[in-house]
Amino acid sequence: MKALIYGFKIEKKDINTFFILLSAPVLLTLYYYHGRAPRFAQYFPALKENSLIDLFNTFWQFGVFFALMFLIPVLFIKFRLKTPLRDFGVSLGDKKFGLALILIAIPFIVAPLIYIGSRFPDLRAEYPLARILLQRHDLVIWYELAYVIFYYTTWEFFFRGFLLFGLREKYGDMAAIMIQTISSCLIHLGKPESEILGSIVVGILFGVIALRTRSIWYVFAIHAGIGVLTDLFIIFL
Repeated sequence: MKALIYGFKIEKKDINTFFILLSAPVLLTLYYYHGRAPRFAQYFPALKENSLIDLFNTFWQFGVFFALMFLIPVLFIKFRLKTPLRDFGVSLGDKKFGLALILIAIPFIVAPLIYIGSRFPDLRAEYPLARILLQRHDLVIWYELAYVIFYYTTWEFFFRGFLLFGLREKYGDMAAIMIQTISSCLIHLGKPESEILGSIVVGILFGVIALRTRSIWYVFAIHAGIGVLTDLFIIFL
């Protein structure tokens, strides 16, 4: 069935693709204006003077990111598309290749590069996101758990799952990889320049790996390793 809208013919089956594409600018804009860390203190001014406000701000950021970029796409997949999450990379996929990649990449590539990068002043000024961790080491474990569960799981599900796997059938692998790379790069704006440029390379590489393994979990492990190691190297070394 075709609908004529202002002279453009749109296939009914393409409406789902339209909503997947539209999710990136809409949800990322909402996150940018309502989910960034300082928003918590603005929305809850009574807690502004609390000694843990820095941590609350960051947890707010993780929570809003999770609600927008994970829960909404999951509901769309479940009730609109009515397809299993494994079609969007939420499966173990090629376990042999994926596990071998993790065992090689994290200790021999990620850790040395992140240690070097953690010495850069611009990264040390940016991370950890909750600056209170530099003094309150007892909070590190809780912060990092929230970081991995609510932020990195969501990040990989949305960009390398929902966008990548959701768009590859319509546009092909290369175009789907570039769409999710562009989207994930733009949300880095305001971060250190090296991180923004690195997000382009990582976006493409992680997209290829996700398609190769048919899973988001191996790039999730590597990405979470990058974030957690950056914090730990800056906090403790």
